[in-house]
Amino acid sequence: MNPREIANNLFYVGVNDRQKELFENLWPLPSGVSYNAYLILDDKTVLIDTVDVCYSDVFLKKTARALNGRPLDYLIVDHMEPDHSGSIRLLRQQYPGVKIVGNSKTFGMLEGYHNITTGLHEVKEGDTLDIGSRALHFYMAPMVHWPEVMFTYDPKEKTLFSADAFGTYGTLDGGVVDAQMNVSPFMDEMVRYYANIVGKYGNPVQKALQKLSGLDVQTICSTHGPVWRERLTDAVSVYNRLSRYEGEEGVTIAYGSMYGHTEQMAEAIASALSENGVRNIAMHNVSKSHASYILRDVFRYKGLIIGSPTYSNQLFPEVESLLSKIEIREVKKRIFGYLGSFTWAGASLKRLAAFAEKMNWEVAGEPVEQKQGMSEDKYEACLRLGKAVADRLKEA
Repeated sequence: MNPREIANNLFYVGVNDRQKELFENLWPLPSGVSYNAYLILDDKTVLIDTVDVCYSDVFLKKTARALNGRPLDYLIVDHMEPDHSGSIRLLRQQYPGVKIVGNSKTFGMLEGYHNITTGLHEVKEGDTLDIGSRALHFYMAPMVHWPEVMFTYDPKEKTLFSADAFGTYGTLDGGVVDAQMNVSPFMDEMVRYYANIVGKYGNPVQKALQKLSGLDVQTICSTHGPVWRERLTDAVSVYNRLSRYEGEEGVTIAYGSMYGHTEQMAEAIASALSENGVRNIAMHNVSKSHASYILRDVFRYKGLIIGSPTYSNQLFPEVESLLSKIEIREVKKRIFGYLGSFTWAGASLKRLAAFAEKMNWEVAGEPVEQKQGMSEDKYEACLRLGKAVADRLKEA
């Protein structure tokens, strides 16, 4: 329960959540998640963000221990999502004199969630807060991924407190700074986290990255996952690439299949992709793979192939659900192929074509539609579709 000093007079007072199964009640957490908060001790004491209310007891004890009898002067609220702001009311009760720092949008949410309207210190773009040997700088980062989000920068320690940006799923099992742990699992989970949580907001992320490009940042303190220092450049690169929708060379195949016939088509296409040089192939049965992992791979790879049987003259329901999630995230620049199957009346191909047009994606190859069981000519058509997608990937 002791706070961890991660830089000169900068303490980690966050917590780990190994209980929650679904983040936002949507996304699986097989390795849990951390809620990160940070305390700066200077002439003034400054806490940056809080934690989910479920862990307020541990958080408040860590904070009190780091303060070591000193009062808490400021709470900076970089992000109002409840997993970070949930303990604000209890914190105010414990430290009634604390001044809460945020922007105008922050304070609207602060009143709505906690009925707190007094003891506030509003900051705007480029404002600073003098706390002694440091002057903290504030940069607005709206829609990364909520409208009130802002970043706090400490030029003395060259540290950026980045709210949810550069965050990942996964608990911090022992270490806090990236140099203290094997970060490979976090780098993979960062892609899934981005695809699930931030994915729609590529343009705001790019604007935030451009705004910060002139700062000398040597440490990034996100609200989820490791503190980035040795692998800081890698973490920023992941966000830069994903927010540009620049997928790696590879193909995600997502299909629905009630009795295995659409799956056979997907298998044939995967075989053709492999035979034509595609090494990264992620296959997902939408009835088994959680959408969280399918979205991760949709963001990761340039190629996407969707297969669906016709179901009551519509798309297979889990395919329909996946397409809705992709559309919400406004994924751009994908090379798309599609296939469908039916027994007595086909509708899936038409609906997948309409989806591709809506997304403004490039369609590679000829779509394949299969009636009832696999025939030799449909098998060959699947191979041609796989080859066409592979060839287009090499050109992209």
